[in-house]
Amino acid sequence: MSQPDKELPGLEGVSSTPVPPSVSASPVQPRVKPVDRSQLTWQMLDVERLIEPDHAARAIWELVGRLKLEGFYAPIEAVEGSAGRTPWDPRLLVSLWVYAYSRGISSAREIARRCTYEPAFQWLCGLGEINHHTLSDFRVDHDGSLRQLFVQVLGVLSSEGLVSLERVMHDGTRIKACAGADSFRREERLKEHLEAARKQVEAMGDPRQEQPAGKRAAQERAVRERQERLEQALEEVQKVREAKRADKEQARASQSDPQARIMKQSDGGYAPSYNVQLSTEASHRIIVGAGVTQSGSDYGQLIAAVARVEANLRKKPAQVVVDGGFTTRENIMSMAEQGIDFVGSLAEVNPGIAGQKRKRGVTEEFYTDKFVYDAQQDIFRCPAGEVLRHKGRDFRLGVTFHQYRAPTERCRTCAFQSKCCPGNEHHGRSVIRTERAPAMQQFAEKMQTKEGKAIYRQRGAVAEFPNAWIKEKLGLRQFRLRGLVKVGLEVLWAALTYNIQQWVRLSWQTKLALAQN
Repeated sequence: MSQPDKELPGLEGVSSTPVPPSVSASPVQPRVKPVDRSQLTWQMLDVERLIEPDHAARAIWELVGRLKLEGFYAPIEAVEGSAGRTPWDPRLLVSLWVYAYSRGISSAREIARRCTYEPAFQWLCGLGEINHHTLSDFRVDHDGSLRQLFVQVLGVLSSEGLVSLERVMHDGTRIKACAGADSFRREERLKEHLEAARKQVEAMGDPRQEQPAGKRAAQERAVRERQERLEQALEEVQKVREAKRADKEQARASQSDPQARIMKQSDGGYAPSYNVQLSTEASHRIIVGAGVTQSGSDYGQLIAAVARVEANLRKKPAQVVVDGGFTTRENIMSMAEQGIDFVGSLAEVNPGIAGQKRKRGVTEEFYTDKFVYDAQQDIFRCPAGEVLRHKGRDFRLGVTFHQYRAPTERCRTCAFQSKCCPGNEHHGRSVIRTERAPAMQQFAEKMQTKEGKAIYRQRGAVAEFPNAWIKEKLGLRQFRLRGLVKVGLEVLWAALTYNIQQWVRLSWQTKLALAQN
């Protein structure tokens, strides 16, 4: 026997079956409007009234309409007076993608779906329905034109006084790739998968002779794409092996996104990622340069970032502010050569004394800073009074390291050897004197001033602002596209959307409010 249904809380004693009107306790029944979902209706719809006058979609449509889109129109083969299918207007497709990214939507299928029911998307496409393949292809088919569009938007922002290169903050952030950590394989396993994929492709036959439709065509395309990714993964394994100094046999690549690299995340974990580099001007926090790299470290990315800013705005920044990850001798010297005022973390370029203090076995009274330098005689005197003479120098970019050494026999007979140089059997105690190049010395002195420190403290609020915006408001915590080129395009779409949002916030809404008043 089936058990009777348990009564829900608060409904004890209430019958689960409707009470017929004839047996109702009340002689008069209330009249309510019924819901009839079986009917068909016609509706009058004013498309212009789907969204408010101050809706962001209107601002995006207006701004995109002011830009030159010749690069997007050039591939269109359909012309007036000839047969053929009419494609969608690139102005619409650009506006759709920008608005979608502003809403945290990066899926072409989701955009196509929302065009059928969501007012802002309906307004943009005039109630038209757009195939998701059209949207997906458009996002990745216009590399050069998209870069020009980014530059044009910077031009609009600059003409309205929203861009200044007096001070530019630069920072990097890791964004997860469209690949799982378990997709990484070593060379031997990748070769096994590739051989299986090749056999599967051969079994399908020549794709030029067979043109299957529907699901089968999609499956065959997926197999061929998998083979291509596996071939690329083997190439990436070789690159990783060449880059690694140790554990070369452990080099791996992802079979999902071969160009992704394992990088440390902000939460302390590790995941397949790309390193996104953003340059932000300080006056209104506009992104003036955006790039992406496979490197997990930032120190080698600044010179290329400055070149991107100059290419975008035809002018170099007057000042660049970075954190310790970018503060290297190479960057300090390069910025000085380019006439750019460089502000960064001083600790990264002056590790000598701290490193000597950590030397195992040396007591504090014999640290390097306790040795006295005599500039006239170019010698050092140790705390015990022994002379250390110049023995050689090592030239590196922006700095020269001078070595001074005490006589071996003096150190062997010294009463303080166990405190000064324990375990040093073949040579006397040595110290290093660092001689900075003028640019390095000027940087070190500047970063000791109150003004230099005050500028550096402003870095986080500016440089990390677009990173947080793109991840939180645009939802770009993981790329939807794969490969370095396509990931770079997705970064450009996100940076373009961010800049347009700042224009809407700082310019368009203000002008609209004034016009309405």
